Amino acid sequence: MALNQKTSKITNSEYDSLISKNKDLKNNKEKSIIEGKIVAIEADTIIVDVGLKSEGRIPITEFAKPGKNPEINIGDSVKVFVDKLDGANGETKLSYEKALKQSVWNSLQDSFDNNKTVTGTPYNKVKGGMSVNLDGVTAFLPGSQIDNRQIIADTKELIDKPLELMILKMDKYRGNIVVSRKAISDNEIKKQREKLLTNIKEGSVLEGRIKNITDYGAFIDLGGIDGLVHITDIAWRKINHPSDLLKVGNQVKVKVLKYDEEITRLSLGIKQLSEDPWTNVDKYFEIEKNYDGEVSGINDQGIFLSINDFDGFVQITELSWLKKPPHPSKIFQIKDKIKVKVLEIDSEKRRLNCSLKRLKENPWFNIKEKFNVNDIIDTEIVNIVDFGIFVKVYDEIDGMVHISDLDWDESKCSSILSNYKKGEKVSVKILDINIDKERISLSIKHLINNPILDFILKKPVKSIVSGKIISINEKGLTVNITNNVNGFIKKTDLAKDELEQKIDRFAVNETVDSMIMSFNEKLKKINLSIKDIEIDEEKKLLSKYGSKNSGASLGGIFSDALKKKSS
Repeated sequence: MALNQKTSKITNSEYDSLISKNKDLKNNKEKSIIEGKIVAIEADTIIVDVGLKSEGRIPITEFAKPGKNPEINIGDSVKVFVDKLDGANGETKLSYEKALKQSVWNSLQDSFDNNKTVTGTPYNKVKGGMSVNLDGVTAFLPGSQIDNRQIIADTKELIDKPLELMILKMDKYRGNIVVSRKAISDNEIKKQREKLLTNIKEGSVLEGRIKNITDYGAFIDLGGIDGLVHITDIAWRKINHPSDLLKVGNQVKVKVLKYDEEITRLSLGIKQLSEDPWTNVDKYFEIEKNYDGEVSGINDQGIFLSINDFDGFVQITELSWLKKPPHPSKIFQIKDKIKVKVLEIDSEKRRLNCSLKRLKENPWFNIKEKFNVNDIIDTEIVNIVDFGIFVKVYDEIDGMVHISDLDWDESKCSSILSNYKKGEKVSVKILDINIDKERISLSIKHLINNPILDFILKKPVKSIVSGKIISINEKGLTVNITNNVNGFIKKTDLAKDELEQKIDRFAVNETVDSMIMSFNEKLKKINLSIKDIEIDEEKKLLSKYGSKNSGASLGGIFSDALKKKSS
C-alpha cells in the first residue's frame, strides 16, 4: 500500500529569513558582553552556558585574580565576552578576562578622561616599580611615582594594601596603564600649600614634620611648603648640632619668624615658643652654689655644659688643682653627668662660668701639715717633659724634679731622663714647698750626698791631690780626682814659670799632682793648680834654708839644700 505523505517545503523567502535571523544573532552577540552561567568546572577549564547553540569553554586561569586562586562555583552567573559564535569545532568561543577588561577599561577610561582617582592594590614588586591590580586589570606604578617626598627603599610594605591612584597614561591597544600615587599627594599638597599661604604671617604658630637636618639647621615640612629653623633658633642654649635635639620624621611646633612672599621663604623658630630663660636667670642660680650638669662639648680650653637648659663652661684651670692638668678629653666624655660650682653668671655671653676643683678644699692649704722640706716620699711619674719629670705628691698636687736634679753628674741627666717612663715608681726628696706659687721642688740626686761636698770635707782647700787627665783644651786640663769628682787646672796654673805654662806638655791619661785652690759650691766646681804646689814648695824651702834679707839667691838655696841631702 502506498503511503501518501505531504512534505512541507521551506520557501525561499523563509530560508532567507532564517539566514537573516542567524546573521542578526551572530552580529548582535559576537564581540559583545553577555551574561552566562557556569555549568561545569574541569581541571583547567570552565564551561559556561550563554543560551546559544553551544556552550563556551574558558581557561580557569582567567578567573584567578593576580596573585590569588580563582573563587568560582557551579551555578555562578558571570559576564563573558563572545569572541566567536562558531569556532573551528562549532563551539562558542568565550573570554571572561576580555569581558572584565572591557568593562574595567571603560570605567578606567572615564576616570582617566575626567581626572578621577582609582583604587588599586600592589601585588608584586617588579623592576622600576610595582604591578598593581585595578579591578582585574594590571597597571604599572613606577617607583618615582610612589611618594612625593622620597623614593621608598622597601616597597614590600605596600603589597596587598589598597592605594588611591591617578591614571597617568592609558594605551588600550597595547594594554598599558601607568598610575601614580605621587600625583594625588601633589594635588593634596598644592591645595594645602594654597590654604597655608593664605593664613600664614609672621608670628604664626604652625605644626610640621622634620624633613631634613643639616649642620646649620633643620627643614620643616609644613604640608606643601618647607621652612628652615636655623641652629641658633632651635634652643636658647648653645647646641653642637641640630640632631642633638631633633630627629627626622618627628612632628614639631614652630613659630614663623620671617616670611618672604616673593620667594616663599619661611624662617622658623622653635625656641621662640618659650620664654628666654636668661631673663630670669637669677631665679635659677646662685653664685658659689653647686648644680648638676651634663658635658655637651670639649676643647683645649675646657668643657662645655648643659645645666637646666643653660650653657655652662669650666675652664681647664678650674678642672683640677693640678698645676698642669691633663687635656679635658682625657678626663671627660660627651654626656658625662657631673656636679659643678657656679662662679659667675655671665649674662653678656649667656654663660655660667663654673668650677669643678672648687667642690673641694684647695689641697695646698694643708700641704705643710703633710710634708716638710727634706722629706723623702715614694711616688710615681705622672708626666715627662723636656726639662724634667712630674710626680704625684698628694691628692691633686704634683711636684717637679728638674732635669738637673736627676743626678750629681749633670752630663748624665739627659740620658737618665730619656730612660724614665710614665707610671714608673720613684723616690724623691722635697727641696722646697712654695704655697704662694703652688709649687713643690723635688730631687732624686739629693737622695744621696753631693759627692763633691763629701770630697771637699775630706780634702779641704790647699790639699794636694793626684788625678788623671781626662780632657785637654786651650783653656786647661780637666782632671778626674776620684769617682764622680773632677777638677780643672787653668793654663795659667800649669806652672809658676810662664814659659812652662804649655798645654802640649801634658797628655790625656797622664797622672798629675795639683793643689785644691777653691770650690764653687753653686757651680759645684773645684779649681786645681800645679803652679801653687811649686809656689808652696818654694815658700817651704825659703823658710827652711834662707830669708828674704839673707842675700842668698833661690838658686843658691836650692844648691845648698841639694848638697845637704847628698852629704
